[in-house]
Amino acid sequence: MFTGLMLNTWIAASIVAVIAGVTGFFAVIRGQTFAAHAIPNGAFAGAAGAGLLGLNVIWGLAAFAIAGALSIGALGRRARQDVVTALILVLMLALGALFVSFSTEYAEVTYSLLFGEVFGVNQNVLAPIAGLGIVAIGLIAVMYRPLLLASALPEIADAHGVSTRRMELCYLLVMALAASMTVPVVGALLMFALMIGPAAAARSFAKRPGPAIALAVSIALVTVWIAIIASYHTNWPLGFYVGVIAAGFFLAGSGWTAVRRRWPARQPTPALAPVL
Repeated sequence: MFTGLMLNTWIAASIVAVIAGVTGFFAVIRGQTFAAHAIPNGAFAGAAGAGLLGLNVIWGLAAFAIAGALSIGALGRRARQDVVTALILVLMLALGALFVSFSTEYAEVTYSLLFGEVFGVNQNVLAPIAGLGIVAIGLIAVMYRPLLLASALPEIADAHGVSTRRMELCYLLVMALAASMTVPVVGALLMFALMIGPAAAARSFAKRPGPAIALAVSIALVTVWIAIIASYHTNWPLGFYVGVIAAGFFLAGSGWTAVRRRWPARQPTPALAPVL
């Protein structure tokens, strides 16, 4: 389980989990979980187009992911962002369907882009994934304070001279970068599950941003590790386990939040001292 291609699986999945935990935290607090779904899923159209032209699918993924992020950031200023995100996703999926229809040999590649090939990761893919991951996390670290302020308190951020629009665009570009390097490994659907489930659960258990990010990364790591072990022994799809475990962590966090909110009401009310 820890030799050959399986060792590459452990390394690649762990790198992706770290990236997903960090970027997913900001997607959750910014309310941009739909964008976290749209950018990786829509970017597969770029891979389909690149494959049709005989180019490296990574370049197609990167081009469509960046184009999608820029479109959401620009058009979202003039209309509701969820509507704009949905339209961008529909447009990219439509183009992807068109590109796939031109080729009868692309079905297997398309499936791998949606669901990943984490059990077939080659050694030469690890270094680019790790390098791009370091770049993505480094960018988050550089803009951490203004991004956090713009995400949690946008009005205060504008009052302090922090451009919320610029922070939004920068974050969407980081998300596009993360999608470009992780989709070929874990697939668009698994990347979305790893970004949202652990981060949403972490917010329920930790209130401060630093501990919440660390917890989101930890939950994402535990999710992929358990999923790999379970998928290896049962031969069931990895995506099934990732989705179920991520949802389980989210439900546990929601339950903990509900209990914590009701706990003060269950405490006995101290008797008032008699007035003498």
